[in-house]
Amino acid sequence: MSDADATENAARLVDSPDLAERIRRQDREAIGAVVDAYLGQVIRAARGAGLTRQQAEEVAQETFTTFIESAARFEGRSHVRTWIFGILYRKLQEARRGLAKDRRMDDIDDVFESRFSATGSWSRPPTGPGDALFAREARREIGDCLEAAPDNQRLAFVLREVEGLTTAEICKILDVSTTILGVMLHRVRNRLRDCLETKWEGT
Repeated sequence: MSDADATENAARLVDSPDLAERIRRQDREAIGAVVDAYLGQVIRAARGAGLTRQQAEEVAQETFTTFIESAARFEGRSHVRTWIFGILYRKLQEARRGLAKDRRMDDIDDVFESRFSATGSWSRPPTGPGDALFAREARREIGDCLEAAPDNQRLAFVLREVEGLTTAEICKILDVSTTILGVMLHRVRNRLRDCLETKWEGT
């Protein structure tokens, strides 16, 4: 089976109506499809939350280990993606307690491929250098700015802007209301804009 066929098969399985039952039975094909479908997203979200590549991969492994171990308890009340990211969130909380304060985000480029649309993004882009210079310096500057953001705000931002999770999914994962999530996203976007503008004032 080609990679494209495998991806298509995984996507079909994770959206099948009997997925929850198959997960509870610890059906190897269904569990493998979930891992194939969401491993990349989990690693990217962990990176966006401030972990190094190695740390993100370790947390992802722990996330899916827990997923497999708790498969018999999955009732299917929420989408399996929401359940996976809920496990990830708890693993990130555990990981942060053991991390040094000088964590950095090396692969933040993808977070800012878009400058935020009107559907929940910045109303205006940060003022500063032109697009070419922005592209060259974005990783370092944005990494510095996001590093100062509270962990929950940073993760909410990554789940929404990078992974494209819905408001309902993120609220369930972070155990917050829609109003609180809106406040978190508003604050982290403002923090990033203000931080970037401050950095670029003298350029």
